[in-house]
Amino acid sequence: MNLALEFPVTDEILTSFALVIGTDLQGYRNHIYRVLNFYRALNDIQGLPSEAVQIAAGFHDLGIWTDNTLDYLPPSVALAVDYLETRQRPELIDEVSALILEHHKVRPYRFANATTVEAFRRADLIDVSLGLVRFGLPRAYIKTVQSTFPDHGFHGMLMRQSVRQFLRSPLRPLPMFRW
Repeated sequence: MNLALEFPVTDEILTSFALVIGTDLQGYRNHIYRVLNFYRALNDIQGLPSEAVQIAAGFHDLGIWTDNTLDYLPPSVALAVDYLETRQRPELIDEVSALILEHHKVRPYRFANATTVEAFRRADLIDVSLGLVRFGLPRAYIKTVQSTFPDHGFHGMLMRQSVRQFLRSPLRPLPMFRW
């Protein structure tokens, strides 16, 4: 499967939050690009994913920086909803919200927009697990995506944030996970 090297919708979102994301911008962008390429491969998509998926990808972890927290799903959804309302795209709110809220669900997602949400959840898990979880994608493809869009400290940042979260709230170390 060929790689998509540009996701203009996502890049527009990232550009508008570049100052907030700061030095983590390249790492977050590459994380998004890896997730979107894994999403494409899981769904056998030759072109770009739907606009809803690209928008959700841009916002899915953004609350880490805007709200300085690992409990970032609600703030990320709020940012995405504001974006969609500003652009008069209310028809995408439910799907984009589900994509963001459920992307760390531990069990498979089986509700509204299940096809896109479950594939997005799996794509994110492939990247967060550094390819240890593959959902049938060939290891060689995952390595190609990883080398094309290198980490640039993204996983290290997640580890630092996780340690900070644990020290702040040891009874709630990973608040972004859902059952």
